[in-house]
Amino acid sequence: MSAEAQYDEFGMFADNASEVGLPFDGPPVVERVSVPVEGERRLSALRWGTGPPEIVLIHGGAQNAHTWDTVALALDRPLLCVDLPGHGHSDWRDDHSYWPPHLADDVATVVGELAPSAELVVGMSLGGLTAICLAAQQPELVRRLAIVDVTPGVDHAKAEPIVTFVSGPETFASFQEILDRTVEFNPTRSVSSLRRGILHNAKENPDGSWTWRWDPMREWNFPEGEMPDFDSLWQKVDQITAPILFLRGGAAGSVVGDDDQAELLRRQPTAEVVVVADAGHSIQGDQPLELARLLAEFTQT
Repeated sequence: MSAEAQYDEFGMFADNASEVGLPFDGPPVVERVSVPVEGERRLSALRWGTGPPEIVLIHGGAQNAHTWDTVALALDRPLLCVDLPGHGHSDWRDDHSYWPPHLADDVATVVGELAPSAELVVGMSLGGLTAICLAAQQPELVRRLAIVDVTPGVDHAKAEPIVTFVSGPETFASFQEILDRTVEFNPTRSVSSLRRGILHNAKENPDGSWTWRWDPMREWNFPEGEMPDFDSLWQKVDQITAPILFLRGGAAGSVVGDDDQAELLRRQPTAEVVVVADAGHSIQGDQPLELARLLAEFTQT
């Protein structure tokens, strides 16, 4: 039986820790939980620790809750990492609508049920836009907001490498084939980390081929077509009352421009901005320990 066929969702945390030099004294307390959000549709999440979650983390498009594993290990506190609708172990939306305000409605149900007293909500990429909408629509659930490398100013040109990757093949003949494509599009990441990511984010079909767990993006239903104009979500930024930490990747791959940062600060002048060196769009993948440090510091201010 191949290593991939023996996939253990909670069996790779030691590898996460070893790769970044974190001490590992044994498996952390992590469980998969789910909450009904609409009829029989359910949203899934990973609950870390035994106490009430202090931080909620929301991943980006075509990712899943395990993208935060190393950050969660470094933070070492009760957390809730949500699988967005249509991603990870969460059910796909029947209408295939993954427009951030709709996602925020679903996430609000989960946060209200499982993490109603969380000190901080963190969102990256599509999860960042979702967190912005959550903070605007349900401010009682977002006491502090951290936005990771995204603003409503993101467009096709800024996100072109990401769009190209997620718009690629839906099925791969083997695990090696899906790994090779992922390595090609993520040259700064270690092969071991990408292998772990694929095991969490893809599944083997009965015929031995592999496919992603997310609802294929060509099926997504956005108000303005395949790559929507998120510009209208700036209005949501205006409505946020919570303190904001804006984290921007300082290396190639970031989808945030100087104009985006300026517009965010024009609308939220008190937002704290941090540029994370040696990190692209996926700060949690490129610099997980620094991200964990910044998030922990933000909860203490």
